[in-house]
Parts: sequence; C-alpha cells; structure tokens
Amino acid sequence: MRKGILALTMTGALALTGLAACAEDTTDPGAAKTPKIGVILPDSKSSARWETADRKYLEEAFKAAGVQYDIQNAQGDKTQFQSIADQMITGGVTVLVIVNLDSGTGKAVLDKAKAQGIPTIDYDRLTLGGGAEYYVSFDNVAVGRLQGEGLVKCLTEKGVKNPNIAQLNGSPTDNNATLFKEGGVSVLKPKYDANEYKLVDDQAVPDWDNAQGGVIFQQMLTKANGKIDGVLAANDGLGNAAISVLKTNKLNGKVPVTGQDATVQGLQNILVGDQCMTVYKAVKKEATATAELAIALAKGEKKQVSQTTKDSESGKDVPSVLLEPQAIYFNNVKDVVTDGYVTKDELCTADFAAKCTEAGIS
Repeated sequence: MRKGILALTMTGALALTGLAACAEDTTDPGAAKTPKIGVILPDSKSSARWETADRKYLEEAFKAAGVQYDIQNAQGDKTQFQSIADQMITGGVTVLVIVNLDSGTGKAVLDKAKAQGIPTIDYDRLTLGGGAEYYVSFDNVAVGRLQGEGLVKCLTEKGVKNPNIAQLNGSPTDNNATLFKEGGVSVLKPKYDANEYKLVDDQAVPDWDNAQGGVIFQQMLTKANGKIDGVLAANDGLGNAAISVLKTNKLNGKVPVTGQDATVQGLQNILVGDQCMTVYKAVKKEATATAELAIALAKGEKKQVSQTTKDSESGKDVPSVLLEPQAIYFNNVKDVVTDGYVTKDELCTADFAAKCTEAGIS
C-alpha cells in the first residue's frame, strides 16, 4: 500500500486587509477575490471527531496561514447541508471543502460551486460523480483490513473455534463505509469460504446512527440465539452500541468487537477489555493536508499530489492524498495519547485510571 505523500510547499502567511479587501471585491469586479475557505462538516452524532478534532485542526491551519474561513456543521441534515453551501457560495468563499452526507446531495453542492467557478475538495469521504479537484482521506480499504485483522487476532487470542461473526457496517450512502467493509471482508472471506468462520449476519446502519445500530445488533443477537462470537463494527460508535447490548446479555468482554476513530469512549472500552481494537486516523495530518491544498487553491495555485482514487461512478481518477491508518490495541493505546489526539485527563478518569497505568499511559 502506497503511503500518502503530499508534496506541498507553503509560501508564507497571506496578509489580509479585512473588510477593506472585501469591499474591493465588490467595487472592482476584475479584482482578485479575498481568499476565503468554506468547510461543511457532516454531523456530531455519528462520531465525536468532527467537532473535537477536525474543526480544531482545520481552524489552526487556516489561522496559521492568515486566511479567512467559515466552518459549519450540517448536523446530519441534507437540506441544511445544501443551505449552508448556498450561504457560503453567496458569502464569497473561494474554495469549498465538504464531508458529504451522501454522494447525491454532495454532488449537487459541488456542481453549484463549480458553476460559480469555486474549486472544491472532498474531505474524508469521496463524493461519487462529484468531480472535486482533490480528495483527502485515509486509505479506507486499509482501515477495514486492519479491522478484519484485528478481529481475527482477538478471536485467536481468545481461542475461539469456528466463531459466528456479525458485521455491523456503516451507512449505505457513505462510500467510506463501502470501502471499510471491502477491507474487512478481504480478510474474513477466506475464513468464511474455508468454513473456519461463519457469517451469521451482515447489515448496514443508516446514517451511522448509533441508536439504530444498537437496535440492529440486538436483532442480530436474538436471531442468532445469542451465539455471536465476534463483531466487525465499522466505528467506535457502532462498536459501543454492540457492546451495550452485549453488556445487557452479560457477554461483554467475551465477544471481540472492532471499531474506528480512536474516540475516548472506544479507547476506554479497549482498556477495560470490552472492545478488541480501534483504528486510529491521525486527523491532524488529514486536516493539515486539506488546509494546505485549500489555501493553495484559494491563491489560484494547483498543487501536485502523488496519488489518485478511482471514482466508481464517473470512472475518473481523482487527485488524492491517502494517509496511513494505525491499529490500536490495549498495548498501544498510549500512542494516541502521545500523539495528542486525546489527553490523559480525558481518557484516564477514575474508572479507568488503573487500566491506564497498566497500559503505560503516564
């Protein structure tokens, strides 16, 4: 798997003249527009990362470069997503960065921006058929592969023979969820085919809704007569939804559950043994790479990147930056703290202090 290499050079902070510069834009149609970057985040319900990490790191990068920016969150509402985009386009953004809620509404927004001559970037999720200038994310097939390998590792360590597996996938409208599943199944399918593992259920969770994920997993467990031995859960939120059901049935800690995003909750679940592993994606690197590309576009520059991603709908190759994910287990939870993604104070509250010490978090 190729590592994402972003060959970007910054030319220094851009001096802005605030309102005066905005006024020049309106009085002289031929004048260069003041760089202003719009970012639309998807929600704060499916994962805490969008507000606790992505927003913070994007703001830091834009402030460091001295460019104007507007970051808003659609809170899972497709109509609101489009309204925010219209507002940003009308408000003079010169680059638009989006994390789509689905490819259909995402494409509609990208098309509107392009019609106004505004370059676009797909952040974290590729908008199928959208034709953004860039796509910045992690290698999402690799994310799923790490989850599949993690589940196999944890089942092997527990000595589980011929385990029954449930797959709790992300939203069917999110291309990333498709890629996560592709990666996970690439590891598990040979075991299914060899009758070493049995797939007892495989369902997607609409809109990454954790509450729905819990209901769906309860139905899975009931249908399987309580005999589920491992859960390939697409992220920490869905993993925790499954763990909550397992707790009710006194099965937590006995059934390995995967995750993704290295949330505080997910890491705490790993510390106490209720979750097998998570996948850490260094969001700061993703946000910084995106900000650098957006800032360059805002200045009328187009940076070269070393990777492409095939858009399965248009068939086109989208210039991409794809970063490396990392598998996190009990013995390397400390890596996430060392990297500054979560703090010891957040993670090692009273109930988890002893486990943090055991895991080498100081």
